[in-house]
Formats: sequence, C-alpha cells, structure tokens
Amino acid sequence: MVPNHMAAVQLTGHGGIDKLVYRDDVPVPRPGPGEVLVKVTATAKNNTDRKVREGLYPVADDAEVTSFAIGGSPTLTFPRIQGADVAGRVAAVGAGVDGARIGERGLLDFNLYADERGDINLAPDYYGHGADGGFAEYVVVPSSQFHRVDNPELADAELAALGMCSYQTALHMLNAASVTAGEHVLVTGASGGVGTALIQLCRALGAVPHAVSSGDREAVLRGLGAASVIDRRAVSDWTRAVHEATGGVVIDAVMDLVGGALTNPLIDVMTARMGERRTCPRLSIAGASAGNVTEMLWTRIYLYQVQIFGVSHGTRAEAAQLVGWIRDGTLRPVLHGTFRLSDIHRAERYFVDRGTDFVGKIVIVPDVEWDRHGARFSL
Repeated sequence: MVPNHMAAVQLTGHGGIDKLVYRDDVPVPRPGPGEVLVKVTATAKNNTDRKVREGLYPVADDAEVTSFAIGGSPTLTFPRIQGADVAGRVAAVGAGVDGARIGERGLLDFNLYADERGDINLAPDYYGHGADGGFAEYVVVPSSQFHRVDNPELADAELAALGMCSYQTALHMLNAASVTAGEHVLVTGASGGVGTALIQLCRALGAVPHAVSSGDREAVLRGLGAASVIDRRAVSDWTRAVHEATGGVVIDAVMDLVGGALTNPLIDVMTARMGERRTCPRLSIAGASAGNVTEMLWTRIYLYQVQIFGVSHGTRAEAAQLVGWIRDGTLRPVLHGTFRLSDIHRAERYFVDRGTDFVGKIVIVPDVEWDRHGARFSL
C-alpha cells in the first residue's frame, strides 16, 4: 500500500547545508501515463548535488550564483528533492505501463531528455534538478528510464553506486574523444565517482587507464584496472612524472575532472612527443574542481591540433550500454559507505571534507530502508 506522505530532504534555496531540510510530511507523487512510482532504497551522492545547492554553474563571467540551465530557462525551482542515482523497486505504475513491473528492482537513467533521440543529448537536465529525485522514500520517473537490474550479487546500495550520473558521464567522455582499444588514457580525479567509472570503462573498451589521484589510493585504483597511479601532490613536472610512472607510453587522451591550473600541464603531457603520436591529442573535460578558469595559448591548441571536448551527461544509447555491462558483471560498484537520509547534513560535510582514503561513492538510504539496505555499509 502506497502511503500519502513520505520522508524527503528538500533543497529550499541556494546556500549552505542548512538549505537541506528533512521532512516527513511530503506528499507522495503519483505516476502519470508512461511513468512508474519507485520506492527508493538507495541513492548515490554526486558532486553536482553540492554545486547545485551552492549555485556553482555559471556560464558567464559575471554570474556568481546560478543554476544549471543548458536548456534555456532555469528548471530548478524550490523546494527541490535532489538525488540523481536512484535504485529501488517499482511500487505503482501509471496508465500504459504493464502492472507486472510492480516489484521490479532497477536503476534510473537520471536524464531529463529534451527529445527521443538516442545518440545525442544537447540540452541535458536531470532528476534531482529539473524534477524531484531520490533523496526521498518515493520518486516518479519514466518507465522507459527505470532499467531492470536483478543481479542478486549486488546490494541496493551497490547498485546505486553504479548510477548513471557518474558512469554515463564517464562513458560519454570516452566516446566524445573516440577512445579505442589499445590507447593510453590519463584520468584525473581518479578516486571519485566519475574517475573510478572511467578506469573501469577504459578496460571495458580495451583502453589502458592511468590514474591521477592523491593519498593512499594506489592499491584500490590498480585493483579497478589502473595501469599506473600518479600522486598529484608529489608532482612538480607533469610531463616527466607521467613519463616515469607509465613507463614512457604516449598518452593518447586525457579525461579531466579537475580543470584550473592543471589543464595546461595535461596538454603539455600530450604534446611533448608529437612525432610519436598516432592521433591528435584529445582532452575531454567534465569537471572543474580545481578552478573554473584556465588561461591558455590558443596558438598551442591549434598548432598542436589539440581536440577539446566538453562533456555533460550522456545519451539514451550510452545508458543502455551501461545497463548491459552492469547486468553482465563488467562493471563493479565502488561503494565508500552509506548514510541515513535523515543524516543528510553529516553526509554533506563528510562528502566535502572527505579524507585521503576516500574512493568511490557515498550512498543515501531512507531511514525506513536502513536496516535492510544501509546498515552494513554504514560510515
């Protein structure tokens, strides 16, 4: 029986964690035609949750606090329930959806697509921003975007840790740069959600990933498939450090989640040995954790034929490919730990101030699901 009200965390405006308000009297949404109501068991946190809360998506130099608004008009309204990477079970269906889906376990393709095209997504929005997401006990989503994943070897929190926000972004970064089997790929921010996804996806595509991280994470990253690990804190000369760590391979492409002052040294790494390259240097960027502004010489970009790809989200086709890899065990969850939904403030502080041992995803579990789906992974 679906209740009338539920617990949820509502984002009430841009600002600090005080803008995240836990309530137990939020109306349960009802599925419309072509939709399913999902009883949420676990939802992974992403850096975009924090950036949206703080209003850190400027696309103009004079914009200090702004919302993600690629599609034109801003779609973020308050209060908003965040949380994009939702795992759970179908609790009810809307008109036109087979009732046999009730009880089905699955994972959400987090995108709010602008159209039905499967191979391109030029005005991306997503659940937890343009529509309510999974930091709640229930969420309504399109039936076609809630993908069945039985896999009994995966706990629900682990399934959420394989969520599309990180993995689809990572796959789109690799696809945008046309990464192919045998190529060597340098991955920055390798210990986070997108970074660990990139390492695994490189291996799935037959490419060779080299990780840039910090702290005592080498064993974990190598276990995921990294051929080498570079501690960014110990680097003064990036070209030399990458050459030594990788055994002198030519880096075909860089997957960057850092930006800022690191961008130019990464380009140096790719352009240092142009005569040995087989393809143009390629840089995919999907994050700017080290700074949103980088000064660069455009003469160096065009003379060295550096190809730069900006990446946000991904496509329906990439979502389907990822679900296939999850189902067949190609991808492994990297779950750092879980927090109760009611403990969202502590989860936010932990996420922002995470230490050098942090690798993978933090997952939020509704209090009513805690004993079954959260307690054994608790931080």
